[in-house]
Amino acid sequence: MCRSIKTLRPPTTPEVTDEDIRAAALQYVRKVSGFRAPAAHNREVFDQAVDAVAAATQELLDGLQIRGPAGRRHSQP
Repeated sequence: MCRSIKTLRPPTTPEVTDEDIRAAALQYVRKVSGFRAPAAHNREVFDQAVDAVAAATQELLDGLQIRGPAGRRHSQP
């Protein structure tokens, strides 16, 4: 669906920033809504959707367990 949204989990992206997550959430909401930029009367619900998708993405990434060599490399200090 959104081919240009980059993978945000190790080892593809070793360090994921809040900006990376927000950008992916914004791109997803734009794709689903069909709006690159919402009209003023839709701005609040658009921004709420971006916040919700970003929060869900962060929760997902926090809960993923990466196994194998890539996971071991990522978990070392």
